[in-house]
Amino acid sequence: MYKDFQQHLQSEISEIKNAGLYKNERIIVSAQGACIKLNTGEEVLNFCANNYLGLANNKQLMKAAKEALDTHGYGMASVRFICGTSDLHKKLEAKIAEFFGTEDTILYAACFDANGGVFEPLLTEQDAIISDALNHASIIDGVRLCKAQRYRYANADMEDLEKQLIAAQANKFRLIVTDGVFSMDGNVAPLDKIIALADKYNAMVMVDESHSAGVVGKTGRGITELFDKRGKVEIITGTLGKAFGGAVGGFTTGKKEIIEMLRQRSRPYLFSNSIPPMVAAAGIKMVEMMSATNELQDKLHANTEYFMEKMTKLGFDIKPTKSAICAVMLYDAKLSQDFAAKLQDEGIYVTGFYYPVVPKGAARIRVQLSAAHEKQHLDKAIAAFEKIGKELGVIK
Repeated sequence: MYKDFQQHLQSEISEIKNAGLYKNERIIVSAQGACIKLNTGEEVLNFCANNYLGLANNKQLMKAAKEALDTHGYGMASVRFICGTSDLHKKLEAKIAEFFGTEDTILYAACFDANGGVFEPLLTEQDAIISDALNHASIIDGVRLCKAQRYRYANADMEDLEKQLIAAQANKFRLIVTDGVFSMDGNVAPLDKIIALADKYNAMVMVDESHSAGVVGKTGRGITELFDKRGKVEIITGTLGKAFGGAVGGFTTGKKEIIEMLRQRSRPYLFSNSIPPMVAAAGIKMVEMMSATNELQDKLHANTEYFMEKMTKLGFDIKPTKSAICAVMLYDAKLSQDFAAKLQDEGIYVTGFYYPVVPKGAARIRVQLSAAHEKQHLDKAIAAFEKIGKELGVIK
């Protein structure tokens, strides 16, 4: 049987390659940071990591992790309810709840697990999930695991959201679900308007703050801070793998009864090992650092504004953004790959995004700014974009 299946896979892989859609993995041999070293020996500036606050190689976080490695060991070797809960897990959960202004928090191995495990324990076939069309794949998969009726509204389109809420009025409970920042475009969900519609049509709200926590809002507390709605949504999910240190781990934070039910019935929580104590310790330190100073957020916001202004003046087609994501639209999949490869030759490490990660005909290079970037890093990237953009006929 496998010979036939092997031929099928080989044919599919060849089609992916011929279409210019094959994804190659480049290997980093240094710590994650603004400047990284590849296994080819190249040293490049990294503009495609989720390392928004530059904390992936932060010495304070590393120190906290090393100390926890000595005191709490390497791993818990258990799920939480058996013997996998440490004092560090509970402390981090309390810190995250305090950070977002919520009542309680539950940790997961990743935000993919948090989103995959949030809907099924809470909602039944009598209920409704109203989801933004551009929500992350983890939300889509989580919704698929739930028996609730599904409604979808066009990205950040409040008129369409209202139509879906009206259509869902016959359902018992209604939950509106949205990314805080949409990872491919960089736009921010209009949370104030979403909450207003939720109030009007008696619905709850869930926000995935993965790309917005640490980035959006004056102190990096995400879109609930940006729109002055802290504590006003029922569920927030997020990750420790982006702005919050770049390691692993996800969380759901929100109303205490919701979190309590997830501890009882959420399958990714009940059947997966708890995150390593050293990751929890670094997460605790991260929250303490972010609560003590706004220096990293201020630098990130300044870097983003500077880069966006310069790139727009050069004539690049840039998606509007209130985040640290700058989508440089190229539309053609092969062009995005060629552009990214030529940028790497210039010492700029980026990735071309194309179908199925983004819709067909919407290929782009997603530039992600970081507080680790200095002005000379930004200027080098901008100069490289200008050179390759003119060479490939993207700009004049």
